[in-house]
Amino acid sequence: MPDLPFRKKCCSGFALAVLLFFAAPLRAQDVVPLPPTVVQALAAARIPESSVAVVVQVVDQKTPRINHNAQLVMNPASVMKLVTTYAALGMLGPAANWQTGFWSVVEADATGRLPGHLYLKGGGDPDFSLERFWMLLRQLRARGVRHIDGDLVLDRSRFTLPPHDPAAFDHRPLRAYNVGPDALLVDANALRFLLRPEGEQVRFSRITPHDNLEVVTRIVPGKGGCNGWRERLNYVWQANRLEISGSYPTSCDEQSLLLAPLSPEAHVQELFRALWREMGGTLRGKVRTGQTPVEARRLATQNSPPVAEIVRSVNKWSNNVMARQLLLALGGEEGTPESAVRQTQDWLRAQGLDFPELVLENGSGLSRQERINAQSLNRLLIHAWHSAVMPEVIASLPISAVDGTMQKRLRDTPAAGHAHIKTGSLSGAKTAAGYVQDLRGKRYAVTFLINHANAAQGEKAMDALLLWVVAQKTEDSAGN
Repeated sequence: MPDLPFRKKCCSGFALAVLLFFAAPLRAQDVVPLPPTVVQALAAARIPESSVAVVVQVVDQKTPRINHNAQLVMNPASVMKLVTTYAALGMLGPAANWQTGFWSVVEADATGRLPGHLYLKGGGDPDFSLERFWMLLRQLRARGVRHIDGDLVLDRSRFTLPPHDPAAFDHRPLRAYNVGPDALLVDANALRFLLRPEGEQVRFSRITPHDNLEVVTRIVPGKGGCNGWRERLNYVWQANRLEISGSYPTSCDEQSLLLAPLSPEAHVQELFRALWREMGGTLRGKVRTGQTPVEARRLATQNSPPVAEIVRSVNKWSNNVMARQLLLALGGEEGTPESAVRQTQDWLRAQGLDFPELVLENGSGLSRQERINAQSLNRLLIHAWHSAVMPEVIASLPISAVDGTMQKRLRDTPAAGHAHIKTGSLSGAKTAAGYVQDLRGKRYAVTFLINHANAAQGEKAMDALLLWVVAQKTEDSAGN
């Protein structure tokens, strides 16, 4: 057995046992059942193998190494983001971006007065952050605008969307992951706060400027680990008054809290008024929704990051609203959910990725309706590996023990740094898919889907599979 590129003392006994057990060479054409360590972990979690789908395939070979329930149609949870982000890279291109801008029919005079309305036109930017909004306002000031006599008109017409109910999915309407898409989505429509334990108190700081928001906090220091700290807080929102209570573990140090109590219109209005005032600007009119006149001229523009960076943000941290924005961008000029789903499926079929079972709702995986099977996800991973955008796909995925949603997984094991995996988790669904490199440098596409009442307990089984893949020694077979 050759020397392994890691220190024995860094690895758990379980990890070493897996590595030694599966060190025997495996021929490329062999199809094997679920590894014993995976079977044992599933049994310990009381998850039947019939509720699990697994596909493992070397990326440059024609057939899978493991092919367990591959055609079972399942809820992929956030792994569905792989479909959305790969389609975005292919349909839009890695360098494409979005524009948000100020427009006006009239020009500002020498004193900085704009004698008319100012139009803020959204282009559907998935990552129009608070910082970029500030930069757009700075551009407006630099172009001589200071006093706006008319209204600020919010042009959100790029998308045509049905009403969004943030409580519909899990009855948690204030949670940032439940924010709906919008053509003018500023800072993900969320308010930013910081929490930090200080002695016998928890310091609560407001980051997002908002003049009309009253925040009342009754947060006390708590004990225990930091995992799940958000679940220890309670929120009440009523008439621009936000009450936050509960406990905050002192082990957490400083954490960022995102809440989304406002409508998109109200959120943009409050941000504009606060930031514009800080820059010495004034607004005499009101803030309302409308469309930019065809004769209007652009005063200032802020570009989004390119698609490649957007995709990275979506997959690394499983950002739901950004994924929803991405999917809508694939709908062309229609800008509707229906056109986005139709054109995405058309593109997939054009690539030879015809997935009859695929059900796309919003592209984020935060859905009870979305469906796909492990075979289709594996085909997508293999196709992406051989595509021109393979580097962007790989770079977007969380790395085991390094970053994103895999940051705390597989630390001090041979799999640390060897797996680029998109994870997913919903009530009744736990999923993972991506690429794993074994200790000899061979790359595998890996898909693992669990749909079961005990799915939340399936993480150890998934980690066992990743360790098994890392430990493989394959003998390539001619013609395979």
